[in-house]
Amino acid sequence: MTLSLQSRPLARAAVILKPFLNPQTTACSPSGLRPILTPSLQSRRTFMGFLRSKRRAYADPIDPFSEEFLKRKPQRARAAQQPTLQRGDLASSSIFESPDAGAKPLSRSSSTPDTPAKPATASLRRDPAAMAAALDPNPRARKRWQRKMTIRAIRSRGRLNKTTKILRTERSHLAKSHFLKTSIKKLGPLARQIAGKSLEDAIIQMRFSPKKAAREVKRHLEYAKDEAVARRGMGLGGVDGKGAVEGGEMVVEDKSGKRRIVRNKTEIYVDQAWVGRGPYGHEVEYRARGQANIMSLPYTSISIVLKEEATRIRLQEEREQKRQKKKVWVPLPDRPVTAQRQYCLW
Repeated sequence: MTLSLQSRPLARAAVILKPFLNPQTTACSPSGLRPILTPSLQSRRTFMGFLRSKRRAYADPIDPFSEEFLKRKPQRARAAQQPTLQRGDLASSSIFESPDAGAKPLSRSSSTPDTPAKPATASLRRDPAAMAAALDPNPRARKRWQRKMTIRAIRSRGRLNKTTKILRTERSHLAKSHFLKTSIKKLGPLARQIAGKSLEDAIIQMRFSPKKAAREVKRHLEYAKDEAVARRGMGLGGVDGKGAVEGGEMVVEDKSGKRRIVRNKTEIYVDQAWVGRGPYGHEVEYRARGQANIMSLPYTSISIVLKEEATRIRLQEEREQKRQKKKVWVPLPDRPVTAQRQYCLW
């Protein structure tokens, strides 16, 4: 009984295995072979393979441990030569640093009292993957919005309307509180009390107010102030002196017609304040004779819009221009009489 094998594939396999064989070992021993081999490409013995045999060449055997193979992959050397990306940390004076973060005490074995301690922010690292959850929670929606804005800018030929100019030149901040355990009837007067006042005056009004809900409103005003300064950069003109009004002060008329004195354009004021109805809570009220009532406790939120005095100055200038353009009212204007007949109809 004879075994019929194709001579051509066997010859190619022998040529491939020849450089990997150890001359001191036999060809049949498995120890003489290297662990990784790259087999050659072979075409099947079909009609289509016979037609493609002249066009298709067999691959040369490649040794993955040779220097020529390593030279063919320059990206490995390039990646090794590229410097590692250094990401920034929080500054020692950053307002976002945790107050509990501090330098760890020095160990006796690793350091001495003469060696300086590491700063408190040495262990804080900005991880883009962790920050993406807050900075870019929905990347697909952001890309759609950017595409929409790009198309809109091309259609308008780069010209900005009035609303876009105001949003780019003036700062504003909207802050909504959590649901407070009070009703709209009790929280509404407080919202109307602080609307139109400067932020400092509104905080003072809530500080000395005898109402119980005023304490929660005061906390929300302080939180909204810190958030507006940190996120929007509002109210910082008094630090560098760039927000000073020409002449020292300026009299501005607000929406309600009251006159107010403005000394700094970046001073924050409460432009709008409104309340919103929230969910109702339930509580049991026990009565006599084993009876009980279920009380519905209302929850309400308060929302405020903070703006700078530059917005109030712009609104007053627009109202003044509108008054100047208004024509004088005439009780009997000189115009031709129309839709009239010279004869009576009776």
